[in-house]
Amino acid sequence: MQITFELPEDIANGLQSKWKDLSRAALESLALEAYRSRALSAAQLRRLLGFETGMQLDAFLKEHEIYDFSVADFEQDRETLRKVRMSKTQT
Repeated sequence: MQITFELPEDIANGLQSKWKDLSRAALESLALEAYRSRALSAAQLRRLLGFETGMQLDAFLKEHEIYDFSVADFEQDRETLRKVRMSKTQT
């Protein structure tokens, strides 16, 4: 599917001074919002943006300050930190 929309010329010029590839910036913005709202999975986001590896997707998400960190990830990190602190106090 192809999506097109009209921008007033002055706004388009202003946006192009910030983003040289305005079409790509629009695609990335839509894709990021869809991912944030869970309308797209990570695999779908990667495919939509044309990334070949998960590492490319991770770098892209990090660049846009989106950290896909679940409650389980947090709990695991918290437990690891607790173990490290315990081992330091025992030495």
